Amino acid sequence: MLMMQTTTAPKYLDLAALDHGHLWHPFTAMRQWREQPLLTIERGEGPFLIDTQGRRYIDGVSSLWCNVHGHRVTQIDQAIRDQLDQIAHTTLLGLGSVPSMLLAEQLCQIAPHPLNKVFYSDAGATALEVAFKMAVGYWHHLGHPGKRRFVSLAGAYHGDTTGSMSVGFNDLMHRPFLSMVFDVTSFPSPNPCQIPPSNRPQAVPHRWPSEDEQPNMQLRDHCLQHLDSILQDQAQETAAVVVEPIVQGAAGMICQPPGFLAGVAELAHKHNVLLIADEVATGFGRTGTMFAVEHELQPNDSGPRVDIMCLAKGLSGGYLPLAATLCTDAIEEAFCNKPHQLEPSRMLYHGHTYTGNALACAAALASLERFESCQLLKHIQASTDLIHQTLEPLRDCDRFPHVLDVRQRGIMVGIELARNRRTAEPFDPAQRIGVALCQAMRQKGLILRPLADVLVLMPIPAMDHQTLDQMLQIVVETLEQWPIAT
Repeated sequence: MLMMQTTTAPKYLDLAALDHGHLWHPFTAMRQWREQPLLTIERGEGPFLIDTQGRRYIDGVSSLWCNVHGHRVTQIDQAIRDQLDQIAHTTLLGLGSVPSMLLAEQLCQIAPHPLNKVFYSDAGATALEVAFKMAVGYWHHLGHPGKRRFVSLAGAYHGDTTGSMSVGFNDLMHRPFLSMVFDVTSFPSPNPCQIPPSNRPQAVPHRWPSEDEQPNMQLRDHCLQHLDSILQDQAQETAAVVVEPIVQGAAGMICQPPGFLAGVAELAHKHNVLLIADEVATGFGRTGTMFAVEHELQPNDSGPRVDIMCLAKGLSGGYLPLAATLCTDAIEEAFCNKPHQLEPSRMLYHGHTYTGNALACAAALASLERFESCQLLKHIQASTDLIHQTLEPLRDCDRFPHVLDVRQRGIMVGIELARNRRTAEPFDPAQRIGVALCQAMRQKGLILRPLADVLVLMPIPAMDHQTLDQMLQIVVETLEQWPIAT
């Protein structure tokens, strides 16, 4: 267990008053927040966060799924300092910037073919907004202005701007903003809990992955048939299908059956609509490959492929706000004027003040270099195996009667809890079981943040295996010891 050293510093005595008096935290019930003890992070060191009293915690959420190499990484710190000696920021509107050029080249070299153009923004949601304009504008300039709708995956989360909220609409979160969003058609996610029982294909397993993959394949095909039916009816008015590839993160770490992403790509290709891959959470090694789409798509010039890919979070190593929307040459060319045409009617009218920020791009270049120098993808594979082995005991119904499901792809993990594992009866949401368990783990030196009653484990990809094992042991021990009322 972690050593919890405490030192009291008088200068921090009023931090709670400052926070409670002025800050509005994201995705936070503020009344309850102000009733809880305040944990304030002051420093970081490798995989650890250190609070204002000197207590150390394992960063089990990668600082909201973005940190890649740990905190205070010498090479990334130095890259930012070196860039500060040049310039911190300059606009890309009408000017070039060396770090943005170098990073765009690097991204196009590692991205799936044929993604070859990069548009920068500052967050995952804004990267999606760019993608939506690219898709609709592409079809408009090709003479198909009617292709302006989107098809999304049920349970999707793509961010909180208006467009991203539209393709990931959630009634619980977004009901007050219904008048702000545009209409989107959704097709079922390959997740048993999201398919109404009357629509479930026969023999779909209730939750825990079956040794027999056939039921999962049935569920996969069931969902793909829905998408095919939608596109048969709506392809003429659909610009793109939008998916989180391989894993739906904010939906509760829902892992897609093998062949699902490839099937979506094939259907998009068949019906002549674009495919947008939201790799904001899954990119930069978290599923075991640099980008999640690499698990199933090996595109060529004529086969199914990703047309637009959105990146953020880990792009800068988790250091600074930076996002990128990658697309094919063909999409970018649709926005170019014809030769000798002076009217700029085709340009992409979109931009951000901090587009291609020099400091963020410098951090991203240093982060990508560390993928090679530290053989990070190989390290992630070993971490994947360690996670699988350590969480294997959670399959024991007697020891862990409230663990309904464990979902893992790479180092992305969701542990779903239920009142009754055998019947999948959920807990009363008012009990806030996920929150309570994460609070118990915090006392042992681990910071996690649940999605309702799904415990999300998102270790820093470069986390050393000793610390990772310590993190996993805290999770297993807490789940076994915690007195959950039944």
